[in-house]
Amino acid sequence: MFDASSDFALDPWLIGLALIGMIALRWPFGLRPGQRLRRVGALLAAGVVLLAVGAVAYRWSLVAGLAELRQRGQHRLELYSESMEREVTKFGYVPSILGLEQNVLALLARQERPDAALTGRVNVFLEQLNERAGTTAIYVMDRRGRVVAASNWSQPESFLGQDFSYRPYVIDGLQGRPGRFYGIGTTSGAPGYYLSYGISGPDGIRGVAAAKISLEGLEQTWSTSEAPVLVTDENGVVILSSIPAWKFAATQSIPPERLAELERTRRYNGRPLPPLGIVTLDSAPDGSQRVRLPSSRKQELAPGEGGVFLVQKKPIEGSGWQLTVFTSTAQVRELALTHGALAALATAFILVLLTVARERRRHIRERLAAREALQQAHDELEKKVEQRTGELSDTVAQLQAEVAERVRAENTLRKAQEGLVQAGKLAVIGQLSAGITHELNQPLAALRTLSGNTLKYLDRGRLDTVRSNLQTMDQMAERMGHITGQLKRFARKSTGQQQAVDVGNAFANALSLLAQRIRKEQVQVSLELTESPLLARGDQNRLEQVLVNLVGNALDAMGDNEAAGRPRELRLCAHREAAQVVLRVMDNGAGLPVQVLERLFEPFLTTKEPGVGLGLGLPISAGIVRDCGGELNGANRPDCGAVFTVRLPAVKELEDV
Repeated sequence: MFDASSDFALDPWLIGLALIGMIALRWPFGLRPGQRLRRVGALLAAGVVLLAVGAVAYRWSLVAGLAELRQRGQHRLELYSESMEREVTKFGYVPSILGLEQNVLALLARQERPDAALTGRVNVFLEQLNERAGTTAIYVMDRRGRVVAASNWSQPESFLGQDFSYRPYVIDGLQGRPGRFYGIGTTSGAPGYYLSYGISGPDGIRGVAAAKISLEGLEQTWSTSEAPVLVTDENGVVILSSIPAWKFAATQSIPPERLAELERTRRYNGRPLPPLGIVTLDSAPDGSQRVRLPSSRKQELAPGEGGVFLVQKKPIEGSGWQLTVFTSTAQVRELALTHGALAALATAFILVLLTVARERRRHIRERLAAREALQQAHDELEKKVEQRTGELSDTVAQLQAEVAERVRAENTLRKAQEGLVQAGKLAVIGQLSAGITHELNQPLAALRTLSGNTLKYLDRGRLDTVRSNLQTMDQMAERMGHITGQLKRFARKSTGQQQAVDVGNAFANALSLLAQRIRKEQVQVSLELTESPLLARGDQNRLEQVLVNLVGNALDAMGDNEAAGRPRELRLCAHREAAQVVLRVMDNGAGLPVQVLERLFEPFLTTKEPGVGLGLGLPISAGIVRDCGGELNGANRPDCGAVFTVRLPAVKELEDV
């Protein structure tokens, strides 16, 4: 039985199937029905032979591999069992020697009248004995199971005064029997193996001496083994394991009355005891079993381990415990599959050789018959080639004429597009002229007033005032030059060369051109840039035209905000996203109609009133962004308004362009 979760060595199988497929593709086709039927029958017979040979080789290899696994597993079982018994028995003398210590006997004899000094001497003695013996703790209990002396008397988790009368090993010691018990400490919470021995006096059992030893050293040694190993107690609960996640899991169901007893004695200190979930697949006469682990347990194994194991068990004498070793069968099954595949591949290779020899003889006969037919076909092909060559020459000439016509059409279209772009820019300039005129009128009026005053102050000899007026006039002239310079740069034709464009400057120039309208319409503008400078690959002049168009559309879209009781809010943001720079223009107007979203970038499509716009701004802007290697998209915001997104290639440094 195979485990579907294991990795099989399927390459030989695939090669064999490929060879069979080659035979299958060559045999049945191009034959008469009777021949085809015989060939298909031969192919099926070959497939049956290959499967039979592979199955026999697989079975033989699997049986031999499992036998070798059993021998290795039995050897591991003996080694682990011996190390377990040595670890447990080497501390068996510790509790018994306490019955020979006079101070311990004297302490137990004075149970009704405790002596603090005597108790201190016994505690120090037990502490020294614990260090020399290498145990976890050594302690003495009176007839009531209460600890009267302990090696950990000076530690926070001291056993002094603890009542352990409910523990089975204490009950065994009080009844004169050596006690053996594995459980989780109720004081320290650490698991351990407890050894106890009754201390007798003239009047019978006076108390119990106990020693707690840790078996973590065994687990650490087992954790380096390639095969998982665990120890279960008489309740079927895992108390030691090379896999920490398996510890305190139940390998069998525990009756309710037994669970109540375990709860009373606090053997596992309230641990939940989840099932280990082992499923037995089959058993061998020697007692070994093949088992499967659930998928939830496979992830707790080392990488590469499968879910099917050979399990071998051995009881540990005198303890009621059972040692179990898990040996993975994944490599054995993979090796068996490989042997089966190789056997099938060898058989397939022999069949292919026989088939190739037979086909070669047939091909020689067919080649001689086909040579004459090939010569005849060659002559006919030469005639057809000459005929087709003439036809292709005519077709090539026609295609060349069409290509030249397309080139002329593309040049005409490009010139028309450039003219359309420039016309769109001039249209925008016309819209901006009123605002710019207002911007220039104020400085001109101020210049006229200042110049008249300056002449009067000059006649009066007030040179300081004259100098101040001239400085003010210079600043106003510089401001007017800045306004006309922006308008001139915006109207200038673009060179079309790709370069590094500072997105922040492009936003600032666009807002500067529309500043008078923004102030007049009381629009709240917010500009958010994640870094400065934020560089994108494109054309500075064209990108500013796109932003002016998008911002102007956003201002138009917020025309009804005052009637709707909403302030006009314009949000501009840009950030780097992977290898792109993303620019967004967002307004809080009425948004885009649904019927317009699908045709947003069609020429002459506009939602404005007649005479206000031609519907060419967005198509031209989309073409500009596309020429820069980016894209322009429009959508509605979730709350209100629209958002237009420009994506352009990002530039890390100016030298990248």
